[in-house]
Amino acid sequence: MDREFLIDLFADFGPVAIRKMFSGYGISADGINFALALRAGLFFRADEVTIPDFEAEGSKPFQYSTRAKTVLVNSYWELPARLFDDSEELAQWARAALAAAQRAKVKKRPKGKKAASKAAKKVTKPARAPKKATKKAQVRKGAKRKT
Repeated sequence: MDREFLIDLFADFGPVAIRKMFSGYGISADGINFALALRAGLFFRADEVTIPDFEAEGSKPFQYSTRAKTVLVNSYWELPARLFDDSEELAQWARAALAAAQRAKVKKRPKGKKAASKAAKKVTKPARAPKKATKKAQVRKGAKRKT
């Protein structure tokens, strides 16, 4: 799939940003990635709300193989082939995929929150009292002072 084909494919959905990614393209709207166009096919973002629709169509989740194993990416599912010929229904599926991507974004913790909470903890943490010198250390210090 080339860039021009994807632009035409999503014409009924609306404007999309298409960026080179992996072995193909990442497709986004409103700054949110909701689809992947790869050598293996076109994959839409899915979640617990939309996965049953993909399963009903006989679609499978995206997967790839490494040297050690096959990795299943359950958050992206293959677009049913029949939708390539029905641009209106494809637009509906694309809107559902965008909604799934938006829901996933809300579930994620905002970036920087971890760093901000660490900084807050440092400020609110009480200062530790200096350690008391042990008798051995006091003896050593005393020995150094005498000489």
